Order: sequence, then structure tokens, then C-alpha cells
Amino acid sequence: MIGFKKRRGLKRYYKNLTTRIDLNEIDRLDFDSPQGWFEDWFSRFNLKPYGNNQTWFYNWHLHFDRKGLGNNSFKARKPHLDMLLRNFDILAEKTNRLKTEFQLYAILLDYHSASDALFLHPPKPDGNQFPFKISDLKLTSTLTNKPLNNYINHLDGYEKRYGQAGEAFCFLFRKNVGQPFW
Repeated sequence: MIGFKKRRGLKRYYKNLTTRIDLNEIDRLDFDSPQGWFEDWFSRFNLKPYGNNQTWFYNWHLHFDRKGLGNNSFKARKPHLDMLLRNFDILAEKTNRLKTEFQLYAILLDYHSASDALFLHPPKPDGNQFPFKISDLKLTSTLTNKPLNNYINHLDGYEKRYGQAGEAFCFLFRKNVGQPFW
């Protein structure tokens, strides 16, 4: 039993995942003025922005399994994926008020649950890769994680593209939500 660390409160943690909506981060986003997102991010960490104050970040994202509990078990990963997709739907609805172009997508890695994230990508005034293009991704799965692949295959309403960048991944998005990816 040396080296075994008992994690307390996991039962409550997983129960809360099924009902909690992790929009605390999203609620801070001002959908009428995305430029404020950048300023808010710097103010939360007491940092000074570089360059002019008109600069703002792009590819804002939110991770749902920060501790990586789902890295070794799909049973532990599934509630985090369910939560990510619930928040995707809510964010898709909230972006209707957004007065700028944007792209909304999720990236799910084959075996690294802590890196699964939901992304909101608006253009940056000084130029960036917007709109983000995914022409090199495939329609056929590159995932080797069978439970994750089955989960993704049973998702309705999402477009799926697959790629390989060190680890296989799935790129999820919805048609008619934000700018297209091709």
C-alpha cells in the first residue's frame, strides 16, 4: 500500500459533474464586447498586457478534467465528456449574442483526458489564423481508444474530424455555429 493515495470525495465529485454547469468562466465573458475577455484575464492574474490595450487573446478554452482522472479509465472520463458537451451546447446558444465572428469547437485527445477542451476562437485585430482551417483532418477515425471512439460515434449533431499530432485526436464542431472550418 506504499504509494497509494486514497482520493476522498470522488463519489460527490462525480455526482456534481452530472448536474453542474461549469460556466463560471463563460459567465465572465462579455458577449457584447469580446475585447473585455483579454482585459479580464489579465486582471484576474494581476498581469499587465503587452503591446497596446486593444490586443485580445484568441482560442479561449476551458478544460473539464483538470486533474486527469479520466486518463486511465473511460468510466471516469465519460462524465467529464458529458459535461464538456453540455457546456458546448450552452456556449453555442450564448454565442448568438456575439457581435463578432467566431469559431466554436472541442478537441478530444485519445488517452489524455486532462487535455480535452472546449474552444471559442474570435478574430484578433492584429491578425491571426482566423478563420481556423481544418482541411488536413480526416473523416475516418484515427483514435485507438475504443470506448472513446464508440462514444464519439454515437454523438448526434456534431461534425467529427480526426487527426494525429503526437497523439490521435478528434475535432468536434457543429455546422451553422460560428464560421465554417474549411
